[in-house]
Amino acid sequence: MPIPPSTAGGLLLCRAEPLAARPAAHLPRVRLLLAPAGGWTAIVPGGKPWLDGEDSVAEVLAGWGSAIAIGVGRPVLSLWWEDGRTGFSLAGGFRRAAVYGWAADGTPDGEPEAVRTLAARLGLDPVLDLEELERLTRPDAEADGNSRLLGLIALLSRAELALPPGLTPGEPADRLREAARYAPGAETVEWSGWRDAVRAELDAVEDGPLGPWMLGPKARLLGTAELAAGAPLLLWGARRRSPGRLTAGAVLTAHGALALAYDRARTRRG
Repeated sequence: MPIPPSTAGGLLLCRAEPLAARPAAHLPRVRLLLAPAGGWTAIVPGGKPWLDGEDSVAEVLAGWGSAIAIGVGRPVLSLWWEDGRTGFSLAGGFRRAAVYGWAADGTPDGEPEAVRTLAARLGLDPVLDLEELERLTRPDAEADGNSRLLGLIALLSRAELALPPGLTPGEPADRLREAARYAPGAETVEWSGWRDAVRAELDAVEDGPLGPWMLGPKARLLGTAELAAGAPLLLWGARRRSPGRLTAGAVLTAHGALALAYDRARTRRG
């Protein structure tokens, strides 16, 4: 069924189980609902933050996805639907996001390379799964934007994704939030101040692939690079009142400052 033009919403799918995703889910500094989704974690906004600034649903969720992917060290797929359009953005740490979308009538809008990147980063079959993904990038008079998104979800079931009942892309944000609240094993993550965020960030980094980069020359190099990238993004987001860019900039800046401070403190103690 086509998505009504007035419907707007979205969700994030983290390629990690809730125990690993929970610390990084604090980073966007908003209320989120987490629910187990097979070998993934479904993350649903606790409100409608895209109504508070100039960013679209796609931009807000892409910013959150980038922040969480950096924290947890695993890919995060954001799915969105707004004004009849649908699409996805795949964040993978500090790598460039893969972005693709469809118009309300299903017309593809994006570079085919995005779906190839998605298949590679999520470990999908490079032949069979990629062939089906590439079909979503070709014109099809019988496929609207919603069916394209549902086709993507069906394909991801081969990568252990199993969404809880009612957590269906295309649903209004309120209905999606209600379904997430009653999903088995669901929990709420809320912003509780910078102290907990710092602790969550350190836990996420130590347990992730960036752990070896937390002390020594590599840690200092990484921290300096994150500060250099995050500070301009933070200022740009503040100037444009962009929640998505503010979140990504704040995470990069905080992560860089923490990396340098942690390395300095450990060096002094050592």
